[in-house]
Amino acid sequence: MSRASDNSPVVRRTKLKASRNGNAADRGKLKIGDDWNAIRIIALSQSNPLKAIAEFVENSIDAHAQTVTITRGREHGEHYLSIKDDGDGVPRDEKGQPNFKYVATHICDSIKRRLKAEGVGNGLQGEFGIGLLSFWTVGDQLTMISAGSDQRSYQMTMSKGDSGYTVGQRRVLFAERGTELRISPLLEGIRALSGEKIQWYLASELRDRIRSAKVRVTVIDKLARKQYEVEPRAYEGRLLHQLPAVRTPFGDAYAELYLAEPADSCRVALTRAGTRVLEDLATVPGLEHVPWSSRYLQGLIDVPFLNVTPGTRSGIIHDERYAALSEALQPLEAHLNALIEAQQRAEEEQASQQSLRAIQRAFREALLALPPEEYDWFDIQARARGESGSPRPAAGEIGPAAGEEGTADLGVAEPTFNSGIQRQFFDYAGPLFSVVISPASSTVLVNERRRFRALPRDRSRRRVEQDLQFSWEIVAGGGSIASTVDQEIEYLAPSTPGLARLRVSISQHEVTCSAEALVTITASLETSMNEAMVNARGLPGYTFERAAGELWRSRFDVDRNLIIVNSGHRDFVFATKNRALQLRYLVRLYVKELVLANFAGISSEQLLERMIELSLYAEEKLKSG
Repeated sequence: MSRASDNSPVVRRTKLKASRNGNAADRGKLKIGDDWNAIRIIALSQSNPLKAIAEFVENSIDAHAQTVTITRGREHGEHYLSIKDDGDGVPRDEKGQPNFKYVATHICDSIKRRLKAEGVGNGLQGEFGIGLLSFWTVGDQLTMISAGSDQRSYQMTMSKGDSGYTVGQRRVLFAERGTELRISPLLEGIRALSGEKIQWYLASELRDRIRSAKVRVTVIDKLARKQYEVEPRAYEGRLLHQLPAVRTPFGDAYAELYLAEPADSCRVALTRAGTRVLEDLATVPGLEHVPWSSRYLQGLIDVPFLNVTPGTRSGIIHDERYAALSEALQPLEAHLNALIEAQQRAEEEQASQQSLRAIQRAFREALLALPPEEYDWFDIQARARGESGSPRPAAGEIGPAAGEEGTADLGVAEPTFNSGIQRQFFDYAGPLFSVVISPASSTVLVNERRRFRALPRDRSRRRVEQDLQFSWEIVAGGGSIASTVDQEIEYLAPSTPGLARLRVSISQHEVTCSAEALVTITASLETSMNEAMVNARGLPGYTFERAAGELWRSRFDVDRNLIIVNSGHRDFVFATKNRALQLRYLVRLYVKELVLANFAGISSEQLLERMIELSLYAEEKLKSG
């Protein structure tokens, strides 16, 4: 019975009425218990002194200044910072004097906010009435100077940690238009704040405000004896046009974005009405994803309707306005992701072409240095001697991808030119820069002969032909040379096995280059070694095939002259950490496939020996290239 009576309608209405009466008695309004403590908290909430300087400059822009001069110097042993403009000055009271009293006694009650509410404050940035207090993070004392209608100068002085202020007349010969803020002495920790740092910060922080207001901002650093003009930051990359609009019920956002090369410095800033709020949009919760975190984009997203944090003005409030912005950005994000993916594909194709050039160059150099009867699979030795009559490939063709050898473009073998075709400027070789001996490593039977050729080159690896003097010598081991002053010589091996080292020195005017070749003299050669088979199509190219569930690393498609690389293999994924490691991995796959294709039928031990030999020379040429 008691439970039923407690839940009766009469009892419930009585409890509800009592609850309402109790809530009414507990209601009230928030109020500040200690006004001075609240002012101290507000004044110290700005953690970035550069942001405080930017706020002072913004006040000058809001006052319709055309020139703003920031001066950093030292006077009477104290460091000071001055911000002087030619704007409207401090609003005047009924006596025609600057109304400093209103400025000092109406903290958090900004005139700009009232002007915005009345619809006449468009373009004004401040609205909290606390920007002046940020001088606490810059220096100990603030002096504000402005002229009255009587053409006299007046000043207000405020000190850090002091609740009082003083207003008085300033003795000057004549009053100047505008306002001057002078902070002195500067805090110990920011005395090293140079004029150059101030200039770079303002160029990014107030980029659009300076451009739209067409104000001239100058930073004079008297300590460093330098002067800087604040030029709005210019972004790098390609300006993106016809971007999807960012529209919300609270207004539209403006996007100025540039597609650039990926770098850590590439960031998209979040601005409000031309003033930067956040340097990196990807640091905002909910936006820490691509495209903002891709580091392919530079520029800004300007959102005039966002609510910023009053104290620091370097953060945003995550209210319904921010939620509307996040939703409106989705079409823009999809469009930018598509552009970045296209850019990445183009970069991968370009990187593949560069890798192919580097690999082919390394193999041509390596095969040029190895014995032709064992390794001249692509007729490189004949081309180096100028015996090949194949024409020079057209500009832009890359090795087998163009259907030609491309030796001239790869800068390895020495090209021949048709005497009936006039050379272009870039076809002429420059001064002597290096020399190689072909072959640089070889094996010769005792009492047998082998020919060696010196290949002089310029910095671009073109063949050098003019004003050359050759000098050959045997620096170690036995044997003899028939002639020591020709470009191509014949070496006669001694009658006993051993190791010989040949050296050639080439002089062109005052430049001298030298190279060495190692000759192994042996009593017998391997009988199982076949003669090199010349592949008229040249060094193979490569392509990728993703087979993540399979164990093969690469395959040689002889019909298409392509090496197929398994891009899904764990070794390939590991090698993609950096380009140098990936190149070495591709070179080793080339070595594996070329040795398997050209040394068929030999023992596994000899096969591994050939792989080590070719890898050694190819990777060394890859590193030097």
